[in-house]
Amino acid sequence: MDVKFNLLDDTLIVKLVGELDDCSAGYVRQVLDDALKKYTYNDVVFDMSELDFMDSTGIGVLIGRYKYLKNKNKNTYISNPSSTVDKIFRMSGIFEIMPKIS
Repeated sequence: MDVKFNLLDDTLIVKLVGELDDCSAGYVRQVLDDALKKYTYNDVVFDMSELDFMDSTGIGVLIGRYKYLKNKNKNTYISNPSSTVDKIFRMSGIFEIMPKIS
């Protein structure tokens, strides 16, 4: 699992690469928490274009970061999920709190 960051204007793009599951969740959680405190931004976009797999543990990681960002009055979005990940997001209702953008 790899997590890449790119700051574009006031938007932090977080690209998740690989598999976000029980094995990688702790690492991803720590890397995200560190970056969310380090950068200055208004919006966060989780780019899922290179995320091959995600389970319920991954949803928990995203929900935790969403709650942190909401408390900081930051907007959170999801972009480019694969069809499998998109299905998981739709079933879990995550798009209701983190809208999907193109």
